[in-house]
Formats: sequence, C-alpha cells, structure tokens
Amino acid sequence: MTALQREHTDAAGAVAGPHPARWPILAVVCLVQFAVVLDNTVLGVAIPSLGRALDADTAAVQWMVNAYSLAQVGLLLAAGAAADRYGRRRLLLTGLALFGAGSLAAALAHSSGQLIAARAGMGVGGALLVTSTLAVVMQVFDATERSRAIGVWAAVSALGFAAGPPIGGLLLAHFWWGALFLVNLPVVAIGLVAVRSLVPGTRNGGEGRPDLPGAALSTIAAACLVYAITTAPGHAWASAAVLLPTTLGLAALTGFVRWERRTRHPMLDPVLFRDRRFVGAVTGVLLMTFGSSGGLFLLTQQLQFVRGYSALEAGLRMAPFALGIVLLNFTGVAARLLARLGRPQAIALGMGLLAAGFGVIACRPDDGYGTLLPGLLLMGAGCALANPAIAEAVLSSIPPERAGVGAGMDGAMAELGSSLGVAVLGAVLSTRFTALTGADSLPRALAEAPTDSLRADTLHAFGRAVEATQLIGAAAVLAGGLVTAALLRRAARPGT
Repeated sequence: MTALQREHTDAAGAVAGPHPARWPILAVVCLVQFAVVLDNTVLGVAIPSLGRALDADTAAVQWMVNAYSLAQVGLLLAAGAAADRYGRRRLLLTGLALFGAGSLAAALAHSSGQLIAARAGMGVGGALLVTSTLAVVMQVFDATERSRAIGVWAAVSALGFAAGPPIGGLLLAHFWWGALFLVNLPVVAIGLVAVRSLVPGTRNGGEGRPDLPGAALSTIAAACLVYAITTAPGHAWASAAVLLPTTLGLAALTGFVRWERRTRHPMLDPVLFRDRRFVGAVTGVLLMTFGSSGGLFLLTQQLQFVRGYSALEAGLRMAPFALGIVLLNFTGVAARLLARLGRPQAIALGMGLLAAGFGVIACRPDDGYGTLLPGLLLMGAGCALANPAIAEAVLSSIPPERAGVGAGMDGAMAELGSSLGVAVLGAVLSTRFTALTGADSLPRALAEAPTDSLRADTLHAFGRAVEATQLIGAAAVLAGGLVTAALLRRAARPGT
C-alpha cells in the first residue's frame, strides 16, 4: 500500500473521509467500466465478419455474443460478495488481469470455440470489475459528492452501451475483427498501474466462512434464467431449449433463497427484502432496464429496417441519447436536480422523461430526424436523472461494508431487465408483425414479396408493429418510475 493509501485508511481498513485522489480514481474506474460495458454491444456489427472469418454457423455466432454476458451476469452477486470480503482493490486487479487475458485470447482465436471460451473469460473478469468499480466509488467519496460521482459512473456506463455499434463499425472499416478486443489492452495496462498506486486496499473481511453454496446457487440461477430468456426468441417458449434452463434456474433460485434464510452468514441477507428502499430500488432497476433496453432494441430495428440506415449510421444517429446523459452528469446538472428533488421524485421524473422520449419516437416515426432527435434528448435527460438516483438508492439501502453486494445486485437486476426487455418486446413485435402480414419474420416477408409495392407495404407494417411495441416499453418504464418512487417515498416515512 502506498503512503497516500495508508494515510487515508484507518486501522480497520476503512477510508477515513474523502480520498484526496478520489477524482483520478473515478477517472480510472470509469475508463475500466466503459471498456466492460462496451464489450456487451460492440460485437453486434461484427457478426457477419465473425461468421465468415471463423466459418461459424448461427448458433456459434450467438454463443460468441452471449458467452460474455452470461458469464458476467451469473457471477455478479458472487463477485460483489468477494469484493466486500477480500478487498475491492484486489478484485479490481484480478478482474483487470482476467479481462485483459481474455481480450488477448479472443483477438488471437482461430476457431469459434476458442473465441467463445475467451469471451466467457472476459465475462468473468467483467463481473469482478463491474461490482468493484461502483463499490470503489462508494468507498472513496463521502455523502456530499457521492451523487455526482455515481452520476458520472452511470453516464460512462450509458456511453459505453451506446458507443458499441459506432466504435465497432469504425474499427471494422479499417482493421480485422480482432481489433475489437485488442483495444481493451491499453485500458487494462492503464488500469493495472493506476489501481495499484491509487485505490486504497480496504476490505470487510466478513464473518465466518465464505458463503460458497450461496455463490454457486446464485450463479446457476442467474446464468440459467438469462440464458432461457435470450434463447426464447429463437425457439418456442414451451420448447425444451427454453423450459430446461428455466426449470434449472428457478430450482437454483429457490435453493438459494432457502439457503440464505438458514445459513448463519448469508451472502445476501434476506432481511434486505423487508426494506422498502431496497425492494423499491431493485424494482426500479428491473423495470427501467426492461423498458429502456427493449425500447432501444426496437429503435435500432426501426432505424435499420424501416428507415434504411446501416448499423453504423443507426448507431451514430442514436448518439444524442448517450451524449445527453454524459453532458447532464459531467456538468453536475443531474446531481443538483437529484439533491433538490430527492430520490423518489428524481426517479419518477427521470423515468417519466424516458417514457416520453420513447412515446415521441413511437408516435411520430415518419417525420424524419427532426422528430427523432427530441425523443432521443428526452430519453437522455431521463436516464441522466434516473440512473444515478436508482443506483444510489440501491447502495444506500445496504450497509457501506456490503457495497460490493449492492453493486452486484444492481448489475444483476439490470442484466435481467435488459434481457427480459429485448426478449419480451421482441416477441410482442414478432406477434404483432405476424398479425398484420401473416409472415413470421421481416427478412422472409421481404424475400417473398414479388413487387416493390408489396415490399413497401411489408416495411410499413413492420414500422406499425415497432411503434405499438415501443409504446408498451414506454408504459413499462413509466410504471417502473411510479412504483419505485412510491416504494421509496413510503420507506422514507418516520416509523417505517
């Protein structure tokens, strides 16, 4: 531990007041977080290139994309508990090493199996990094600056999510597909040096033995449920490919709940679910990511299939959404509004703006970019306000020494909501499109249309189906904001 780290930690290993290097530390953890989130979306534009280069079929390409997120979501809760017990700094360094090694292996892969294994390794490192970065932010900032710091962290996460398609397109336009992974290596190198020299090495230590059965059960439950959800759109919901992982995931989840209720040292204390603040916050995370991720998925469909943009063009036209989040958080506007309104009102307003943005885009789809832009700006403003408020609500309902578990719960609910949003709203879109045209997919309908007029009618029907489904996503976001605000407001009443 460096002199700077020792000076600002007490005998128990806790940070004594705000860390003097807290802003450089925030810059480092945000850089790491950006790279981790970016890898969730950057492969979307590389699917054709990967299929050709590695001679991979559709199932293999799907595993290349999903191996990363499945490994990550499965380990988020366990990674958060490990960060609390063994130290956020130690887990950050371990996560960076695994993420870097996986990125190098992915860039050098010569077969689809090698790339899938490398992506899974990256996901393990990503789980350690996602939980540790947010826990470190909670650790080095005091209450007066924490909202702004969490806002910056949330803004960088949103930017990484939105920047995947355009960055991936730019890299593929000039380099081979392995460059998508090699760009992570400078981030890892900077992170290893900066984390070792700046981040204090605090840890809780924990009581008793590590909750290994709880960690195993939570990993199986999360991975199986998310796998079932992401697989469902390509199969019938009642097929064995969906029912088997669903059954296994629910069984593991039931076992996890029962084990945590009777073990002496649970990884996730069941008492938390009696706290309206915690329940309201995680409900908000689930519903907001359900509506927003599903809505963004629908928007990319609209831009590419209805408006005819390429993946890169669609990604660039969605940039105002991410830029709005970044500007409002980096300038401190979102933090000041959060402090003035309070968490319940900020979440309700933010998710209301996000829902309004989706509504604008859904109701005026054919009026050109001049209508799309206000909708994207409303969405960005809503996320800029709601994201940090919800993240802070989750973490404030958990003791500071359990911030890693809080970050893991926040990340797991976000991944689950995102997967549900894409799968459920995608299924609604498919059902609506089939009802309008009788076709089971847009590509097949376009291929079977004998004339340009019928192809135009097919695209128009698809656009109508997207609009109707976007309104469902907007309603889910609005409902999430109202439910979360109501639960947090009730929890804040004296005597609750």
